[in-house]
Amino acid sequence: MRLQNNLKKLRFEKNQVSQEVLAKAVNVSRQTINSIENGKFNPSVVLALQISKFFEKKIEEVFYLEE
Repeated sequence: MRLQNNLKKLRFEKNQVSQEVLAKAVNVSRQTINSIENGKFNPSVVLALQISKFFEKKIEEVFYLEE
């Protein structure tokens, strides 16, 4: 199983928020957001919850498991 995400889609839907803006909002680097989006890094539970809160979505709407 792999953790997948809808970050790109959600960033676009929220007025095309940049990776930089999202990164600053959750106190990580832009590179971290990029790595999460591209499936190269799995966020901690705390970071995943912070990202979900930023988008005002349930965590399952942002992150999901793919077999």
